[in-house]
Amino acid sequence: MKNKLILCCLLAGLSFAGCKRHSSKSPEEKPAEQPAAGAIATPPPVAKAEPVAPAPAPKPVAKGINKNAVAICLCYHNIEDGKSKALTISVAEFEKEMQEIKDNGFTVIGLQDFLAWRRGEKDIPAKCAIITLDDGWASAYTTAWPILKKFNYPFTLFIYINYVNSGGKSMTWDQLAEMRDAGVDIESHTYSHGDLRSPLRATSVDKRTMGLIKADIAALGQDGWMRKEIVESKRALEKQLGIKVNAIAYPFGNYNKKVLEIVKEGGYEAGFTVYGRQLHYSSPGFDSLGRYAIDAKDPKLFENAMKMIGGGEISGPVNEPLYAQVAAASMITQPMSSETIGTPTPLIKANLATFGQVDPASVKMRISGLGMVPAKYDAASKTVSFQVTQKLKDPSYTVIISAVADGKRVETQWNFNYDATGKKVGPAPSAPLPPQQ
Repeated sequence: MKNKLILCCLLAGLSFAGCKRHSSKSPEEKPAEQPAAGAIATPPPVAKAEPVAPAPAPKPVAKGINKNAVAICLCYHNIEDGKSKALTISVAEFEKEMQEIKDNGFTVIGLQDFLAWRRGEKDIPAKCAIITLDDGWASAYTTAWPILKKFNYPFTLFIYINYVNSGGKSMTWDQLAEMRDAGVDIESHTYSHGDLRSPLRATSVDKRTMGLIKADIAALGQDGWMRKEIVESKRALEKQLGIKVNAIAYPFGNYNKKVLEIVKEGGYEAGFTVYGRQLHYSSPGFDSLGRYAIDAKDPKLFENAMKMIGGGEISGPVNEPLYAQVAAASMITQPMSSETIGTPTPLIKANLATFGQVDPASVKMRISGLGMVPAKYDAASKTVSFQVTQKLKDPSYTVIISAVADGKRVETQWNFNYDATGKKVGPAPSAPLPPQQ
């Protein structure tokens, strides 16, 4: 028993010694230095834990893009009842065609959805239609829009600057702003609607527009004029409406190599012609996307579109209607356009020679803030004038003159400013007219 007790004590001692050896520091570790007598011991530094980067969130799996989807683009102009005109269809026919789009199995998508699909950013249904309305006809606001709302169809307006706020059957900037706020897509149709490929083609535009085109080419050169039509029209819409413009529709569907170069230079994502065809994921190129230009005089075009028949090119350039508008820039006015005057009761005058053969009884003048005024028209000098009698108060005024000339209604407008102090009196700068407000 005594021997067993001694053996147990020896084993316990060995175990204790083994634990001490196991806990001793390795040869590489240095013993901690002891503080000198009387010194305050500094606690050992605590190692800061390295921040652990959160695991990256898994990227959402993008929905598959159906590269076999197909779209068509329809191009409309004026929606109006009455005598049949070029590129005009009746209200009933327009509504009927909107129903047929649905009946033929098309899903109407917005132009921006189509472009996002082409960028590979989103999917679209297998069979789609895009609806566009060109120029800026007032019927797009008064007639087409209510019908498109009824069908819940998105659509795009291709607007050319010189037609907006020109009176007659044109849209106003306020109407465009209202449509913009409702989600309508607004894109460029150039500045003057001149033929980008052949700007001096005699039958392409009316005489007044041709005069403006010639003046711009004389001042800017043909390339400069083309840049104004393509690039400046984009900037004007963006500035006036506070939007981003990324698509252009070529007037008459015409373009050439130089046009395409400037379209790319101007930052456009898409250019549209009037060569109706199927639109695929990768063809045709971004700057020559085809549209079916619907015309009541050629109902087969809409039939071809519903059948998605390739081709469908309208023979020759599209001769769109001539618009009864005259730019103030081509007239002699008093005060001059954008001029600032100091006279509170000015004489307002304009020479209407550029109107053509004017019916004297039809001449009317309106002034913002004053309404219709009793202006006088002198047929011999072709001048309309009005002496303001009540003192001006507002800082800016718009003068609108309308008449019947050569059997059609024409209209023009210009702005001038008023400064009662007379400090800013002087002629307007020679810069081109901005879009009317």
